[in-house]
Amino acid sequence: MHTLADIAKALNRAPVYLRGLQTRFELPVRKGAAHTDQEVAFLRTVIHLRTLGVSEDALLKLWTLEKKLLQLLNIDTTGSPTWFLDSCGQATHRQRRLLLTSYDLEMDLDNRHLQPGLNFGERKKELFAGKEMGEDALRVLELCLEQRDRIVRDLAAELPHVRAAAAWASPLAHD
Repeated sequence: MHTLADIAKALNRAPVYLRGLQTRFELPVRKGAAHTDQEVAFLRTVIHLRTLGVSEDALLKLWTLEKKLLQLLNIDTTGSPTWFLDSCGQATHRQRRLLLTSYDLEMDLDNRHLQPGLNFGERKKELFAGKEMGEDALRVLELCLEQRDRIVRDLAAELPHVRAAAAWASPLAHD
C-alpha cells in the first residue's frame, strides 16, 4: 500500500496533480497508505501517455469506453470496489489487454472480435436487453479499439521526437 506522497515522489508529480487525476478519472480518493499497486500502475500509465503528448480528453474518452465494455461483460460484478483497476499493471499478453484498465480480454485485440454472449457474472434482469437499448459489447469494443488506435498512432508519431528530446537532454542532466 502506498501514500499519495509516496506515489507523487515515485511518479515525479505533485500530490495536487495526482488528486486531480483521481478526480477526473473518478478513482477512489484514499487517505494514508491505502493506495494499491494497481492504482499506482494506472496513474503511471496515464502520466506516461500524457508525457508522450496524448491529450487527457482522449484518455478520459478511452477510460469511459473501457469501463463501459467491462460493465457490458459483467466484470463489474466481481465484488471489488475497484474492479476497473484490478488488472492495472499487468504486462503479460499486451496484445490482449485494454490500454488503460489492462484487462485481458483473452483475444488478440487486433482481430476486432469478441465472443458473443460472453458473461463474467450474474446480472439483474433488465426490462430490455442491453443490445435493444443500444449497449452492445461488440459496438463498444469497436469504439474502444478505434480510440486506442488513435492514441497508438499519436504515440508512434511522437516517439521519434521524444527519443530525440531525451538524447538532447541527457548530457544536460549529467552536468
